[in-house]
Amino acid sequence: MTDQEWEVIRPLLPPPRQGRGRKWEVDEREILNGIFYQLRNGCIWSDLPTDLLAWQTVYKYFRRWQRKGVWQQIHDQLRQSVRVSVGKNPHASAGSIDSQSVKNDGKKGEVYGFDGGKLIKGRKRFILVDTLGLLISVLMINANCSEQKGGVFVVHKMAPADSGSLQLIWVDQGYQGENFARVVGQLCGATVEVVKRSEAGFVILPKRWIVERTFGWLSQNRRLSKDYELLPEMSEAMIQGAMIRLMLQRLGGQQEVI
Repeated sequence: MTDQEWEVIRPLLPPPRQGRGRKWEVDEREILNGIFYQLRNGCIWSDLPTDLLAWQTVYKYFRRWQRKGVWQQIHDQLRQSVRVSVGKNPHASAGSIDSQSVKNDGKKGEVYGFDGGKLIKGRKRFILVDTLGLLISVLMINANCSEQKGGVFVVHKMAPADSGSLQLIWVDQGYQGENFARVVGQLCGATVEVVKRSEAGFVILPKRWIVERTFGWLSQNRRLSKDYELLPEMSEAMIQGAMIRLMLQRLGGQQEVI
């Protein structure tokens, strides 16, 4: 991270634990550097470069922040900051849902399935993004989960503040139907709009390209080329970490908001 990016995220990190005994001191900036390196390059934890902190320390902090909800809080606060920086309300009023089936690396875990349409064994990523393509909610589930079921779950996982502001959700034809629209309306009050294809072949669909672009951003991180995590909550944290890195670059001045 650059100095500018570190100044953005430093206030969002949890304060050092208070208590008796020897104070444990660790460079949290190097912790984040290790996490972002692993995400970008896709290496296993034990292959982190030796000029960073010990991989056990980096993993311990990543797992601790995930369990305590710190990673989620950092992500959501950065998303609000990015939205405010481009003149938008901190909480989105419109969003888009889509899914992506990904292979696993042999560690099946409890959440595992087969997507008969894509012929992929592994898991399915459901994401809900705002009109900037920033992540509102993410869900990792078995690959044989239907689009509508996963869409309902990812809406249900939204933070209350986001749920209260969302008014419109764009989806593709895999989510069409009165039952899905009714359940989404009951969960967050949003209206579901199905964006249908108008002609054969490749066509850039209005509003739908935004969520596809987010999947493109995620694919720039080799750790997300497959689902390498045993626990689905760790997979979700990895996706949040990739978006945290992206938002830090924008807020730090390295990347323009598209």
